[in-house]
Amino acid sequence: MGNIVDPNSYIQPEERAPLATYQDVASRLELTLTRPDWNEEQVDAACRKALSSRLGAVVVRPSDVDMAVRILGASPVAVASVAGFPHGSSNTATKLYEGRDLLRRGACEINLVINYGKMLSRQFQHVETEILQMSESCHQAEKLLKLVYESAYLAEDLKIILCKMAKRTDSDFIETDAASDLPLLNTICKDVVKRKLSGPATLAGFEAAYTAGCERYGSPDAFAIAEEWRQVLAAREAAAQQAAAKRTANEHRTNNE
Repeated sequence: MGNIVDPNSYIQPEERAPLATYQDVASRLELTLTRPDWNEEQVDAACRKALSSRLGAVVVRPSDVDMAVRILGASPVAVASVAGFPHGSSNTATKLYEGRDLLRRGACEINLVINYGKMLSRQFQHVETEILQMSESCHQAEKLLKLVYESAYLAEDLKIILCKMAKRTDSDFIETDAASDLPLLNTICKDVVKRKLSGPATLAGFEAAYTAGCERYGSPDAFAIAEEWRQVLAAREAAAQQAAAKRTANEHRTNNE
């Protein structure tokens, strides 16, 4: 039981600055483009739209990295790709070659899927050594490493161990697909490893993750979140203009009385 954290001891995230501009949301969005049923034309179009929408990053299939780098390489939109996708079951040497090849081809971020089988077998040294080697490769290239896991595969004690591995290996992010994991991740990784949530394509989902301490939010339809935020900002601006016009009218009426 030593690896179970009392939920009552979870660290609450610090109050964050309110979201005020388009880029406050867009720059934290990752567009996930790893579906197997998309052709290159669809990926190309999505990358160009991510550029015009000024998203934070796109996550593409390894075979699409060259194309994504041609489109986004000189822009603020980071090109990320996956190693060990989808279940982390590749041999370590295969994962490391994959990650280094992606970096060589211009990827800025590597999303490393942890080896679930090894974690469930409690072969922690194997998993940590793999992460450490990938972290060293990324940081030597001055790029980022994100550790990716699906919540349903790991019990709480294994999530805690993984968080500690992320800290010891200087991983830049740890990513989950369950908002319910964020209090635990915040408690263990606070101020050391940033958090990312892959969640529903809704502004409400993004805002909840942001409030909970996430720096990134991944979605296959990040454009829907960005567009919903544009509409919120437009409504705010219209309300502000209406309020200003009302104040001006009241002042004019007062001056004429």
